Amino acid sequence: MVRFLVVALFFAASYPALSQKKNASFRLHIRKATGPIQIDGVGDEPAWKDADVAKDFFMVLPMDDGKADETTEIRMTYDDTNLYLLATFYHKLKGAYFVESLRRDFSFGKNDNFLLFLDPFNNQTTGFSFGANAFGAQWDGTMYNGSTVDLNWDSKWISRTTRDGDKWVFEMALPFKSIRYEDGVSEWGINFSRLDLKSSEKSSWTPVPRQLPTASLAHTGTLVWDTPPPSPGLNFSLIPYVLGSVGKDLENNADADYDIKVGGDAKFSLTSSLNLDLTVNPDFSQVEVDRQITNLDRFELFFPEKRQFFLENGDLFANFGYETIRPFFSRRIGLGVPIHAGARVSGNLNNKWRLGLMDMQTASVDETGLPSQNFGVLSLQRKVFDRSNIGLLFVNKQSVNYPRETDSLKSLYPKYNRNLGLEYNLASADNLWNGKAFFLKSFAPDDGDSGFTQAAHLEYKSRKWSWRIQEEWVGENYSAEVGFVPRIGYVNFNGYVGRLFFPKDGTVLSHGPRLNASYYFNENFGRTDNTSFLQYIVNFRNRSDLMVFVSDDYVELLSPFDPTQLGIARLDRGTEHQWNAFGWEYVSKPQSLFTYAFEGRMGGYYAGGNRTSVTGELGYRFQPYVSLSAELNYNHIRLPEPWNTNEFWLIGSEIDITFTNKLFFANLFQYNEQTKNFNLNSRFQWRYSPASDLFLVYTNNYFIEPFEGRNWGLTLKFTYWFNR
Repeated sequence: MVRFLVVALFFAASYPALSQKKNASFRLHIRKATGPIQIDGVGDEPAWKDADVAKDFFMVLPMDDGKADETTEIRMTYDDTNLYLLATFYHKLKGAYFVESLRRDFSFGKNDNFLLFLDPFNNQTTGFSFGANAFGAQWDGTMYNGSTVDLNWDSKWISRTTRDGDKWVFEMALPFKSIRYEDGVSEWGINFSRLDLKSSEKSSWTPVPRQLPTASLAHTGTLVWDTPPPSPGLNFSLIPYVLGSVGKDLENNADADYDIKVGGDAKFSLTSSLNLDLTVNPDFSQVEVDRQITNLDRFELFFPEKRQFFLENGDLFANFGYETIRPFFSRRIGLGVPIHAGARVSGNLNNKWRLGLMDMQTASVDETGLPSQNFGVLSLQRKVFDRSNIGLLFVNKQSVNYPRETDSLKSLYPKYNRNLGLEYNLASADNLWNGKAFFLKSFAPDDGDSGFTQAAHLEYKSRKWSWRIQEEWVGENYSAEVGFVPRIGYVNFNGYVGRLFFPKDGTVLSHGPRLNASYYFNENFGRTDNTSFLQYIVNFRNRSDLMVFVSDDYVELLSPFDPTQLGIARLDRGTEHQWNAFGWEYVSKPQSLFTYAFEGRMGGYYAGGNRTSVTGELGYRFQPYVSLSAELNYNHIRLPEPWNTNEFWLIGSEIDITFTNKLFFANLFQYNEQTKNFNLNSRFQWRYSPASDLFLVYTNNYFIEPFEGRNWGLTLKFTYWFNR
């Protein structure tokens, strides 16, 4: 199997090696502005009249078989400091615009919106995305993997939108210093995407197959500069913060804790495409709180990184491996431990090479004996063929001022843990094929934590057919203390195959089956567990979706496990369990002010028991200023003694108020019967200047039974972005 995948990856990569860019004939010429431009969403300056126009967009959804029905026009120009864009969106169908709110980085499918995709290096793999919805809420993110947008990244730019009965207009100014690009290059990859919910039409300047996102950098056209864009020269940013906080640990009867912190980040452009980030005494208290979930899994759950310092070019560090085989996971750094300082060098050395280098230093913790630790990461990536690459990753976690040889802490906190890996990522020129193959080796003082990991996959997606085959081997002695590898000592084979059918008319846009299977074995190829499920997926023309499934599960427990996660009792290691289940999921159309989604699962469970799980998501918006949402999850688990029957709820409710596209308030309630916790998180944000914020954050946690306080905290934080 491994040999087959390696050979398949090689031939799949070799075929597109000589092909040219898919939409190379789509070229938009950009010339220097003939006069000043005011960002007011009007676009009546002479410079816009002289600009070339990108128009005649192609329909992507509901079907990619011709030109879009709705008319879109894009103009671009620049001066010595900014890249400018003016977009005009006409609509034949009359009626209100659809937007969720004025909050930044909105949900793409729930808003009338426009997105710009920039590939300054023409590598069809990395880039930047900017845009807005019809009421001016901004969107920005970095791009990696050829189409993925990380919206946790923020940059400094300005925009305005205006609306009338026939159209809406978006105008933006993007400072050259806010992005990275290769100096002296006069052609960039570029594409534009529009979603119009009145007509349920998604369109793109260049043709993009409907099974791919319009963010696909393999399908960009070319932005042709009359002269290479100006060199950004010295690019230096200083982002200090001042923070005051008060909190109290009621659970341990501690006194109120008052704190004042000062710290910040600095950004230096070493070249126009390579950036140095520095941080001193960083604080991430303003980061949105993690959403709680009901945990009935045998392994650790994953929560994504949201801290700004780790995000730019974050794929260089975080994208190595798979979702459950990550040799580096930045949330391991500073987890309950203060970070003293850190530095990152990341970006493009040229159009072939990318570099990521990170070093972080954490404090020691006297209460537990945890020594101060240093985290070092090196990532190097080389582009091969059209869009594929080879990557090298080295991760080092090193304890500083390590205990003496006779110290008992030596076994609790190992002196070091290291990972070295090599990876090949396949991406075909037309984006129909993708794949990966990687090898990892861990190093530790204890040979029991020094092991190997290897995995590979190959995937194909066309309009009608899609399939994937994947294999993984994670050794029993493999360890990644700075990674996310919840399971070790296994061999896994998994994959899927799916087929879509497209009716010529009617309410159904597409439908079809998809068969999924995953089989786990120990390293001697003894079966330990497997899951197989058959889905049938229906996509409606109004953008609602329905999915139903039947499944078959088998588990041989490798360690004791409590199937309720309530601490009642645990099933013995080595016991075998098998069950069947069926379920469904429905998501309503996004055009309605009232939206909803329901999913459920009914069937067997561990120890011959039964589990019913129902989840509902409800939303209502008073657009564009207020968005209300609630999520309810109910589990009913019937098992033999001593568990018997258990029921528990998880309820989350959020009030999101966006007074303007710069003034936000969100209030999140979370009630979790499984963890016996009630949580309140209130977050006020005022973006008084581009990328500069004032935050006021209040958190409070309570025990459900008995209902009494656990802890609370109030934080006021002020940040400002100085540019030069």
